[in-house]
Amino acid sequence: MTGSNPLGHGRVAKAESAAISEAVERLRAGAVVAIPTETVYGLAADASNADAVAQIYRTKGRPDFNPLIVHVPDHAAAERLAQFDDRASKLAVRFWPGPLTLVLPLQPDARVAKAVTAGLPTIALRCPAHPVMQAVLKQSGLALAAPSANRSGGISPTRAEHVAHSFGETMPLVLDAGPCAAGLESTIVAIRENGWQLLRPGPVTAAEIEALLDEPPLPVSDAKIEAPGQLASHYAPSKPVRLDAREVVEGEWHIGFGVVAGDDNLSPEGNLVEAATRLFDALHKGDASKATSIAVAPIPDEGIGAAINDRLKRAAA
Repeated sequence: MTGSNPLGHGRVAKAESAAISEAVERLRAGAVVAIPTETVYGLAADASNADAVAQIYRTKGRPDFNPLIVHVPDHAAAERLAQFDDRASKLAVRFWPGPLTLVLPLQPDARVAKAVTAGLPTIALRCPAHPVMQAVLKQSGLALAAPSANRSGGISPTRAEHVAHSFGETMPLVLDAGPCAAGLESTIVAIRENGWQLLRPGPVTAAEIEALLDEPPLPVSDAKIEAPGQLASHYAPSKPVRLDAREVVEGEWHIGFGVVAGDDNLSPEGNLVEAATRLFDALHKGDASKATSIAVAPIPDEGIGAAINDRLKRAAA
């Protein structure tokens, strides 16, 4: 199905110029479109259009207290929506375009629908590196609210077919650019008056941020939802998930890592970056298998491994 359906008829279209132009038209008209980023596929809509943003929440079944990440083409566009201090600017210069989301004070005149921020005085912003998302942002002239293109709480999509499987006929257009390079959602950092907080680990590690800002992170309260990915149960397959499984028991689909082979292996060489890229695809495979549950081999909790384990713990919750 991927890449073979005619534009406008089969839900999935190869992300070439005609499909990108169609996506821009749909977004300007207030529709939602699934678009690839370097992290996961996003369910995008015009962030300034309240009806379009409401459609994101309805389509995903997303709780309205969970804010959305807004995608912008560059730092200048981000500054029209949020207030940047020296630390935020330093992070943007170093990691944008790329898989880092900044939670910053909202500009008083920011043109975003209220539902985007879930009533909070802050906004979550990211400048993505993927050429398809960048093309859509620049051609449309819009800031795009774009959470992951899957049902709320489910496994994030790193391939167009994951999106199509999640939404079926309800998704009018998915731009297919193949698998996502990073495979995990962006790191989310909140800039506070007295420091910074890591709200969600991701491809940009806490150590990299701490080194750049020259200060350790502040503690985070689990009681306050300020950004995506903070819910206790998230990224979850329809089947139970067992972690730190070196051996498999009957009825389990085993996701391996390194020397633990499994039915599918995130990285036989034990490469954590490769494991991050393959994690959600492996969970999708396990969920689609005939097994009744999923077991995952131990993952080292270092570097991007911390982000992998964060996703796995929430998937197993």
